[in-house]
Amino acid sequence: MSIIACLCYKPMRYSELLKEVKGISGKMLSRELKDLEINELIERHVLSTTPVAVEYEITEYGKSLKELTSVIADWGLNHRQRIISGIKKLG
Repeated sequence: MSIIACLCYKPMRYSELLKEVKGISGKMLSRELKDLEINELIERHVLSTTPVAVEYEITEYGKSLKELTSVIADWGLNHRQRIISGIKKLG
C-alpha cells in the first residue's frame, strides 16, 4: 500500500521509492514493484538517460486505489491519535 500511495502523487524512480517507503529492503521493493506491474497497478518506464534510469508510474487502473489508500491512511492517523490519547489518560 505504501508504494501505491507514493505513486498516486507522482511518478518516481526506484531510488526515490526506496527512500520514501520506510522499512523496506531493496530486494523486497524490487519484488513488490514486479508484482504491482504484473497486476497492472503500475507501469515501468525505462528512461533514455545516461546512465539508464527506470521510473514507475501508477496506471489508470491503479488510481482506483487512491481513494481507498486515503481512507486507510486517515483511519491510521485517527487510530494513532486514539491510542496516544489513551496513553495520556493512563499516565
